[in-house]
Amino acid sequence: MNNSFRTFFADSLRQARNTCKGGWRVLVDKGPSQFQFWLISLVIGIAAGFSALFFRKGINWLQSTLYGTDDLTTLHSFADTLPWYMLLLIPIAGGLVVGVILHKYTPDGRVRSVADVIEGAALNEGRVEKREGLASALASLITLSSGGSSGREGPVVHMAAVISSWVSNRIKANGITGRDLLGCAVAAAVSASFNAPIAGALFALEVVLRHFAVHAFAPITIASVAGTVINRLEFGDVTEFHLPDSGALQFYQELPAFLMLGGLCGFVAVALMWTIFWAEDMANVIQARSRIPRWLRPAISGALLGGLAIWFPHIIGVGYETTSAALTGKLVLHEAIVFAVLKVVAVSITMAGRMGGGVFSPALMVGALTGLAFGLIATSVFPEVSGTITLYALAGMGAVAAAVLGAPISTTLIVFELTGDWQTGLAVMVSVSISTALGSRLVDRSFFLSQLERRNVHLAAGPQAYLLSTFNVGAVMRDKNHKRAAPEDVCWKMISDGIYVDGNATLEAAMPIFDKAGVTFIPVVTLSGEGQPPELWGALFHVDALKAYNRALAATAAEEHS
Repeated sequence: MNNSFRTFFADSLRQARNTCKGGWRVLVDKGPSQFQFWLISLVIGIAAGFSALFFRKGINWLQSTLYGTDDLTTLHSFADTLPWYMLLLIPIAGGLVVGVILHKYTPDGRVRSVADVIEGAALNEGRVEKREGLASALASLITLSSGGSSGREGPVVHMAAVISSWVSNRIKANGITGRDLLGCAVAAAVSASFNAPIAGALFALEVVLRHFAVHAFAPITIASVAGTVINRLEFGDVTEFHLPDSGALQFYQELPAFLMLGGLCGFVAVALMWTIFWAEDMANVIQARSRIPRWLRPAISGALLGGLAIWFPHIIGVGYETTSAALTGKLVLHEAIVFAVLKVVAVSITMAGRMGGGVFSPALMVGALTGLAFGLIATSVFPEVSGTITLYALAGMGAVAAAVLGAPISTTLIVFELTGDWQTGLAVMVSVSISTALGSRLVDRSFFLSQLERRNVHLAAGPQAYLLSTFNVGAVMRDKNHKRAAPEDVCWKMISDGIYVDGNATLEAAMPIFDKAGVTFIPVVTLSGEGQPPELWGALFHVDALKAYNRALAATAAEEHS
């Protein structure tokens, strides 16, 4: 027995010694490079934090200059006192400037936002367009300052991604490092913009990188904290919204009401997204048929917004004043319903006009108004088992935003950090879970992924759906001089039968041909032009395509679980 104990302890001591030696070797070999990477993450976090801060300060300065008020927390109330022509002309002028900027500096006149950052993370090794991104940030700043009805998180996230892309190019970062640095920049930007360090880090992981790899968590957290520190040095440790005492939740009796609220918010979120997409499609049709110059499109939307703002100035800008009024219960039922509908209309006009901005802040406003309206009805029908209406507004705010972003975890946390109310977590979580589950079934997971799907970028289904689009046929094929090349006479016979693939296409276009034709290889050609014979490059073999696809899947799985 004593010998057994001695053997056990000796083995344990030996194993501990070997573990320490192994850990020391890892620290010596990889510690300096890891420390260097964390230092770069910190620098990116600081840069992204300052960019978010300057963006916010720039909006405040330009908005106060245009509308003539020093207190932007009451902008909507102040705008109600302005002459009607001012409310009409300011958005038109802003739209004209935005149109000129986007026409000159973007090839398609489209503002870059969160969806483009997600695409860059998945398909472009963590890089985004820099010139177009800076132009989009400037356009969004003007939009949000001159009456555009959207949010600031979209341009802030993309602006931060431009910073990380520049750094990744300078240090020649590979795909994994580029994506990690992108996540650091996004986390810092969100944290600095909303004073929400926890939600900022999780937003980068959940929405942009779309995985929770352990290796990415530490640098992203460092960057997120850096962004938050920058925000608090300027604004202090304060929350965006100040809530009254929300009262106690009547847990068991009231939970069914929050389940119903979650379902309602899911439908409202889907209605918001569908309305934006419908308005964008309608604007495209009108522009094509009337041949309106694309630089004039934002100004037309500005005119529509200005006309709406004459009667309802609540739709101007981010909408924090109205959101705060909803969260504090200062609106009556018909106001909550009317303001929610008008905000959906205003956001759709802004997005359809390609004026810029994000959807997160509008989703918060629509959600708070939806929750308040539901709470006013629910507490009047069952007053004896109801908490306060502000609790419903808070839960509704989180539920609509979570369904729009497709991010239940980070949205739940950002609602808590925006309000400082951590005592009503159960109500918010119940509503968020139901709304997200419902919303993700009616759109392609989220607003951003649905935007990409409309551009034929298929990220919603996961890596197995989009990885094929990352491989060019010309990079995987066997050329005519390959030792195991396909017979040329067979290739030409297949080409005459219409079985071939363009060398500039991707595996996403080639793989269905294998299934349809039932062949082991496909000739790869380049089409010179109408009436010109195709030029044979070589052949794409099914086994080579599958090997490339499997390697990509394995690399993605390794990154996500590292």
